[in-house]
Amino acid sequence: MKAEPKQGADGAPEKPRNRLAAVRFDEASIGRGNPDQEHERAIAIYDILEENSFTLPDRDEGPYGLVLGLVENKLSFAIATEAGEPVMTHLLSLTPFRRVIRDYEMICESYYSAIRTASPTQIEAIDMGRRGLHNEASELLRQRLEGKVDLDHDTARRLFTLIFALHWKG
Repeated sequence: MKAEPKQGADGAPEKPRNRLAAVRFDEASIGRGNPDQEHERAIAIYDILEENSFTLPDRDEGPYGLVLGLVENKLSFAIATEAGEPVMTHLLSLTPFRRVIRDYEMICESYYSAIRTASPTQIEAIDMGRRGLHNEASELLRQRLEGKVDLDHDTARRLFTLIFALHWKG
């Protein structure tokens, strides 16, 4: 028999503590994109907030807020409590991500171009490649954060989408 999820004061299912409750970009380090890019970023943030698993080993301060930014060509994960109290900042080199970001950008361009002119079979083949690269990037992110932040596969995928959005220029 399946256990019913705990309910909050409003009767809605209570969300777990080990999650992200807020995500934003550090505009000082990345700037704003054009309206389409800002819309895509907002959708990516909405998706990750809907469902995610974000745990800091040996800590129980969640849920967390996350600010993604760039510091000296490194990816910055500024993590705080939901109330905004700083917990820690992790800086990750972007070097291991460069190839997969470049390849992912190329395959996304091919995918969007194919949608207009290609057959459904061709579109599906390109999309399979796109998903495969997205999974590869997600695993790389999980490996790079190992011991610092524990993520499930879906959360890592959604975070890679946000990391990919960091390289967009307005």
